[in-house]
Amino acid sequence: MPYEAPTHTVERSLRATTGAKIIAGVDEVGRGAWAGPVTVCAAVTGLRRPPEGLTDSKLISPKRRETLADELEGWVTAHALGHAAHDEIDDLGMTAALRLAAVRALESLPVRPDAVILDGKHDYLGAPWQVRTVIKGDRSCISVAAASVIAKVRRDKMMAELGLDHADFGFAANAGYPSPVHRAALEERGPTPYHRLSWAYLDALPQWRHLKKARSWAEASAPEIEGQLGFDF
Repeated sequence: MPYEAPTHTVERSLRATTGAKIIAGVDEVGRGAWAGPVTVCAAVTGLRRPPEGLTDSKLISPKRRETLADELEGWVTAHALGHAAHDEIDDLGMTAALRLAAVRALESLPVRPDAVILDGKHDYLGAPWQVRTVIKGDRSCISVAAASVIAKVRRDKMMAELGLDHADFGFAANAGYPSPVHRAALEERGPTPYHRLSWAYLDALPQWRHLKKARSWAEASAPEIEGQLGFDF
């Protein structure tokens, strides 16, 4: 399917309006998974032409995505990953976990960014970071697209490794997201040590419902979690 390649338009705008010199594109993966961490990548790209075919990781085939991630890691000026583990997500809620992972990524960069381009419409990062949110930034902004691809490939590999001792769950194929294989394994075996136990999918598993963790964060401030699917899919 044809797509419009990402550009440096937002990066150039931030430079012109804020004086920022170092700009990091930030994207996450794993928000809607039932198992594993949420992973955030921060990527600093400058204004150079990116590798051919760069776009939102979801629009790229797995094989090409892996090759492109390797190319990008050699092409970007700097990049870093941050993770919030499944139990941190249960304890903090998704918004706070996303911020934790993003701060870990940004603070792992060799140079602190002057500004951050955050994929999506919600600023889960906040002060003291200077943030520009961009809806579908992973398709329109080169730095965010680069972060999208690197985050997706690295988290997928992490989930495949976590799944070595839990082959029935198919983590190598589904990365902890809902799938028929994942659902069947949950019904038969219950959650692995990597599952998010505050998630709604446990409500549909009577034999494992006793494992569900009560949320310690206030329901009144519960974040909207994109893609947090129940068992009806």
